Amino acid sequence: MAQLTTPDRPRRQAAARQAAVRRPKARWWRGAVLLVAGLYFVVPLAASTWFSIDEPQGLSLKAYTGLLSAPGFLDSLRLTLELALVTVLVLLVLLVPALIAVRLGAPRLRPVIDLLCTLPLVVPPVALTAGLIGVLRWGPDYLMDTPFFQTFVFVQNPDFPLVLVIAYVLMALPLAYRSLDAGLRAVDVRTLVEAARNCGASWPRAVFTVVLPNLRGALLNASFLTLALVLGEFTAASILGFQPFPVWIYSVGNSQAHMSVAVSILSLLLTWLLLLLLATVGRQRGAKTATS
Repeated sequence: MAQLTTPDRPRRQAAARQAAVRRPKARWWRGAVLLVAGLYFVVPLAASTWFSIDEPQGLSLKAYTGLLSAPGFLDSLRLTLELALVTVLVLLVLLVPALIAVRLGAPRLRPVIDLLCTLPLVVPPVALTAGLIGVLRWGPDYLMDTPFFQTFVFVQNPDFPLVLVIAYVLMALPLAYRSLDAGLRAVDVRTLVEAARNCGASWPRAVFTVVLPNLRGALLNASFLTLALVLGEFTAASILGFQPFPVWIYSVGNSQAHMSVAVSILSLLLTWLLLLLLATVGRQRGAKTATS
């Protein structure tokens, strides 16, 4: 045995030396890739920022300082945030109980749920919006003398168009589903619920106090993806004739290019700020759970 293992030691030492020599090169290439990726994102942002402050009279922050007084800015931003909040709540209320129920009681329905939740990926937003327009036009013609007519009027209220919530829920459904499904795959839901039930907890209490805290990261990811989609969605709102924040940015860009770029930069910073806020909240709650 000594004769067989002794010749392998120089080979292993040589392989270890080669690996040690190659590690700095791998780190150097990783740094180069990160640098190129950073430049890919930073250079356009820097150019856009320069364009927004470059005036014929010189550098000026007028495009940023005039946002609050710009007509429609606060109203469109408030409407978009309200739509995003309602969309997130609707998605979580629909998906979380359904996915938990499927994992606990009907695992054979998982392929069906997966197909239904990912189906909106194959439907372009333009086609989805055209379908909604067809339904909205069909309703008043055939339901004029029925109580459902007021429903079609209510969902198209310009102050808070629920039809946009329906469109956003369908568009964000695959993203939210994938995030929640990944979180549920990482957690043994059945074991957690059975343990809570053996300790005397009811079904709702077992779900709210045991399962949902373990899905905190998945819930935050699904919420952020939905929020980012609503903050940047333009097609459905523009075709349906409403003016949330992305549509307002487009309308301002036709007359005030500098302000349009400034609003786009601020919306991007707002999205990053919300992402950092959600990540911070998730870490703080995770730290409190670990210490308790």
